[in-house]
Amino acid sequence: MISSIFLAFSALIWLPYGLFCLFQPGYLAEAAGVVATTPTGTTELRAMYGGLQAAIGALALVACLRPRLRRTALVSLVVLTAGLGSARLLGLALDGGFTAYTGAGLGLEWTTVVLGRWILRRDAAASHR
Repeated sequence: MISSIFLAFSALIWLPYGLFCLFQPGYLAEAAGVVATTPTGTTELRAMYGGLQAAIGALALVACLRPRLRRTALVSLVVLTAGLGSARLLGLALDGGFTAYTGAGLGLEWTTVVLGRWILRRDAAASHR
């Protein structure tokens, strides 16, 4: 039950934001200070902020609907958000420039890592009983 709620919440965050960024990549200029200077750059924003984040949300949604995929989705969420959070922390260390957007990203990413790992451990312990 907890894994379903966590995955549903993840889907509600990642999927709409990814779809929004896919169709409105210019939003990132003000929100995150990320600006495309060429059509290739705009396509990259659509792919990374739009397609990838929407796919993360879609994975969480599918796993909500198909219980046999929950563990795979949880592991994926933990790995992907640990990668994002680690790169964001490294970026802060190298570049500075902490903003509210960066803080929100770090909060979401590391909360997902911690809760996802906790749910995975909890489910593993329950299956061994």
